[in-house]
Amino acid sequence: MLFHHHGYVSTDPRMKPAAGIGLDRPAELPDEMDVLIVGTGPAGMIAAAQLAMFPDVHTRIIERRGKRLEIGQADGIQARSVETFQAFGFASQIIDEAYDLTSMAFWNPSPEDEDAIVRTSLAEDDPHGVSEFPHLIVNQARILDWFAEFMKNSPTRATPDYGWEFVSLDDSDQDAERPVQVTLRRTVDAKGNPLAEGVAGEERVVRAKYVIGADGAGSRVRKAIGHSLSGDAANHAWGVMDVLADSNFPDIRTKCAIHSSSGSILHIPREGGHLFRMYVDLGEVPADDNHKVRQTPIEEVIRRAQQIIRPYTLDVKDVAWSSVYEVGHRLTSGFDNRERCTHPNVFLLGDACHTHSAKAGQGMNVSMQDGWNLAWKLGQVLSGIAPAELVPTYSEERKEIAKNLIDFDKEWSTLMAKPTSELGDPNEVAEFYTKTAEFPAGFMTEYRPSMLTTDAAGQELATGFPIGKRFKSAKVERSCDTNVKHLGHLHTADGRWRVYVFADAAAPHDADSKVAAWAEAVEEDPQSFRNRHTPAGAPQDERFDLKVVYQQKQTEFAFPDVPAVFRPTTGPLGLHDLNNIFAVCRPEHAEDIFELRGVSRDGAVVVVRPDQYVSGVFGLDEVDRLNAFFAGVLLDAN
Repeated sequence: MLFHHHGYVSTDPRMKPAAGIGLDRPAELPDEMDVLIVGTGPAGMIAAAQLAMFPDVHTRIIERRGKRLEIGQADGIQARSVETFQAFGFASQIIDEAYDLTSMAFWNPSPEDEDAIVRTSLAEDDPHGVSEFPHLIVNQARILDWFAEFMKNSPTRATPDYGWEFVSLDDSDQDAERPVQVTLRRTVDAKGNPLAEGVAGEERVVRAKYVIGADGAGSRVRKAIGHSLSGDAANHAWGVMDVLADSNFPDIRTKCAIHSSSGSILHIPREGGHLFRMYVDLGEVPADDNHKVRQTPIEEVIRRAQQIIRPYTLDVKDVAWSSVYEVGHRLTSGFDNRERCTHPNVFLLGDACHTHSAKAGQGMNVSMQDGWNLAWKLGQVLSGIAPAELVPTYSEERKEIAKNLIDFDKEWSTLMAKPTSELGDPNEVAEFYTKTAEFPAGFMTEYRPSMLTTDAAGQELATGFPIGKRFKSAKVERSCDTNVKHLGHLHTADGRWRVYVFADAAAPHDADSKVAAWAEAVEEDPQSFRNRHTPAGAPQDERFDLKVVYQQKQTEFAFPDVPAVFRPTTGPLGLHDLNNIFAVCRPEHAEDIFELRGVSRDGAVVVVRPDQYVSGVFGLDEVDRLNAFFAGVLLDAN
């Protein structure tokens, strides 16, 4: 965390100085704004949090509830999401309060007694080490709280506007400065209490440049732009309950897939040491059921759970939350309103554009990546950093991810619902879980070549940083203070691009250093990416976070030998930032990042976009190709 560069700070350093809209942000919902987000679920809140870091972008996020969410339905936090929380500054706090899911037990009918269950295997949650971050279980409401905290501490001082619901929109006036007209309705009284039944709330019209529909599976925003969810239902129902209970089941504090002759349970311990969630198999649903299964009483869900885990007991003391759902897999017909206008300005996130079962723990996780993907693009376009053509790439990138998610979830939910008599092998579910671990963890996303992602040129220079996939962190040693840091953990959600320069074998002070030549070109050429896209007079690292990793040990060079481009001045005092220069780790601390990530000893430049995905890999002698890439993504600043 960088602070004191504006002068001594004795208060919370996470609170950024107010700037832009944050200097005089209207307390009440105004008539006009740049971005209106509908819905304070995970997708909407991460979008609002990222946009809050763009001082000149006025973002408002509305919610029909009168206050924060208290009990959320989602609880599974995949490792990719924890990486994301690191960028937003609260990964360590979430890890401290969450349940750490390290393994999964699989239970099947006993060979001796088919009415009883026995543990048949225990699988590691991350057997391949795809991330240094854990798989967690924590209430969705806490995630929203942390994003709200991040927003409040941002330069724009953003906060949700509770007590407003979306009614309709009109996107026909595309020539207007704020072309989307939105009708909203008040849902609470002056004290924030829900309006009495039959009382119509005040309606008002606001205008925005962009509208984001993050309002769930029943999305009114989706319907307003003419899209619908389509897909299929599995005709299978599950009761889900968060309970406090006593049990002699040996794995009551371990995640379990339980298959018995009486049905199936997906068992998930929750945070706090006592609470746990059970997804309880309610069986096939007749075609003419007309959703009657959703009225299944909680007593019946508990009875079935008790029957499934025999010979073990389950004594439920308290039900914190429960629901019944029918498995369905549906995808929206479109992610934006591009069919209604030349430049899309209404977008859908999360459950508004893809729905599936809850048992793979994907809904909240994929939805947050939707929100981050769109928000940094909107922030850069509205701030005059990037061209409007950047925004439609959201839909092009995320619709394929949504389709892959639904395909995976169909296979997993089908396996979980299979009667034991239909499983070819008692270990079939365990084997699928282990084989596909990287997908639900969130690391199989790979964006195709586009204006944001290069083709495979240069990939051989850094094989461990696949182009189009998330930047997989590794440890390095900071030159100025010998601190060992995960390079990727320094990527904060500030909307900037990352340019990681991996040096050639020459030391910084060597005359033949390729990094020195690269830095000279970037520093002195007016058409270099840094000079062309950084506003005159702005901090040198305003748009790009440049970091260098040398092949030498920390003791073999000193920061004054390193090119000035990696020692930018920062803040009004013009202090030099020495935190961007790294050496390979000493063997006793960690592996050499060059070896671990397949980086060429001739050096490489890895470009990472603001949401942590690798955009391209370039040689140290390919400054022109690097400049051309950024010229295709960003606007000239001067």
